[in-house]
Amino acid sequence: MHTPSPRLSTRRDFIANTGKLAAASALAGVALPYVHAAGSDMVQIALVGCGGRGTGAAGNAMSTKSGQTRLIAMADVFEDRLKGSFSGLKGQFRDKVQVPEDYKFIGFDGYKSAIDTLRKGDVAIFATPPGFRWVHFQYAIEKGVNVFMEKPVVVDGPGGRRMFKLAEEATAKNLKVGVGLMCRHCKTRQELFRRVKEGEIGEIIAMRAYRMHGPVGSAFTNPRPADKTNELLWQISRFHSFLWASGGCFSDFYIHNIDESCWIKDAWPVQAQASGGRMYRGEAIDQNFDNYSVEYTFGDGTKLFLYGRTMPGVHDEFASYAHGSKGLAVISSEGHWPSKARIYKGHRLDNAEIAWRAPKEGPELNPYVVEWDDLLDAIRNDKPYNEVKRGVQASLVTAMGRMAAHTGQIVKYDDILNSDHEFAPGLDKLTMDSPAPVLADASGAYPIPQPGKKKMREY
Repeated sequence: MHTPSPRLSTRRDFIANTGKLAAASALAGVALPYVHAAGSDMVQIALVGCGGRGTGAAGNAMSTKSGQTRLIAMADVFEDRLKGSFSGLKGQFRDKVQVPEDYKFIGFDGYKSAIDTLRKGDVAIFATPPGFRWVHFQYAIEKGVNVFMEKPVVVDGPGGRRMFKLAEEATAKNLKVGVGLMCRHCKTRQELFRRVKEGEIGEIIAMRAYRMHGPVGSAFTNPRPADKTNELLWQISRFHSFLWASGGCFSDFYIHNIDESCWIKDAWPVQAQASGGRMYRGEAIDQNFDNYSVEYTFGDGTKLFLYGRTMPGVHDEFASYAHGSKGLAVISSEGHWPSKARIYKGHRLDNAEIAWRAPKEGPELNPYVVEWDDLLDAIRNDKPYNEVKRGVQASLVTAMGRMAAHTGQIVKYDDILNSDHEFAPGLDKLTMDSPAPVLADASGAYPIPQPGKKKMREY
C-alpha cells in the first residue's frame, strides 16, 4: 500500500490554514471492513476529484440496484471541496459512504493514496479537470484497478496518443474502464440508433447539434483576485476557463452533442472547419470564445453542423438532430436526459408527423446510472469492457472542431491526433509550488486564440 509522503501534509497546510486537517498518513490499521470485490458482490470506490461532477458520479455509482457499492476513499487538491462532497454524499447515502479521516487525501499526489486503498475488482473514479486524466489512469493501470473516468479524456493530440496506448495496456490487464459519455447508455437512444441503422429515416444527409445557453460552469473568469495567491490552484478551480485543464467550454460541454451525433451516424468526422469569436467578454480574461460554429465532414461527404454559444439574453437550444432522406430523427431535444428521442415522417417538428417515440409506460432510465450498471456488470461477471478508445476518439473529434475555430484553418482528424502542441507538459510532476501551465501577461490577461494569426497552435 502506498504511504503518502510527508509533503502531502505540507500541501494540506498550504490549502487549509484553519480547522482540523484530515490525516494523510498511517493508512495501516484503519478499521475498515474490506470486501474483496472479485469474491463477492461488493465493489468499493475511491473518488479522485470531488467537485460537482465527481460527487455526482460517486452518487450515481451508489444509486445502482444491481449490487452493493461503497465509497471508501476521496482525494482532491481542495480540502473544502472534499469536505463538501463527503458531507453531501454521506447525508444521501449514509452507510454506503465509509470514508474515515485517514482516507481523505489532499494534494496532487493524493490520487495515489486513494487508489492504493482499493483492491482488485474495485473502481477509481477520475473526475478532476480532464488534463490530469492520463496521469491518474496510468497509475490505476499500474495498480490493476478498474476505472470510471469523466469526459473529455484528452484535451490535445499528445494526450490522445498517450491515452490510446494506455487503453491498450488496460485491456491487456483485463481492467474494466468506463467513460462518462452516458448518452450511449441511454436505452431510448439505443432504440433510436437501431431504427436509424435499419433505415427508418433513410440515408442520413445532414446532422445538426446545438449547445446554446448562458454562462456555464467556470467558463467566464475575471482577473485573479488578490487573495488567490496560488496561480496553479486558482486555474484548477476555474478549469473551464483554461484550455490546458479542460479543453475549455467547447471540449467539456459540447462533447456530448458531438458524440451522440457521431454515434447515430455510426462514423467519426474526418475534418472540420469553423468560426467563432469573443464579443461580450467585459473583464473576463479566460481563453474561451463566446460562440462557435463548426462544420464537421464525414468520410462520405455528409455534414454535422454544431452551434455553440455561451451568452446571456439570447435564444437557448440544447439538442441534436439527424436528417435522413425519409425523415427526421431527434436524438435529444431538451438536454442530455431525458432524451425524448423520436422519429418524424418529414423534417418538421410536427406532432402529427411522429412515426416513432419511446413508450410512455414510464420515465426514461437515467443514463448516468445505467452507465454504472453496465460497468459494474462487466466487473462482477468479468466481461470485456473498455470505453477509452471511443472516449479518446470523441475527445479528439471535439478538439478538432475547437482547433478549427481557434486557428481559422481546416483541421483534419490526423492533424489533431498528430499535433505536437501539448498544452501542459509534466502534469504528473506538479506540486503546490509549481507554476501554472499558462501565465497571464502584465495586464492579467491570458493568451487567447487568434484565428489566422496563429495557424498551427490554439494559443
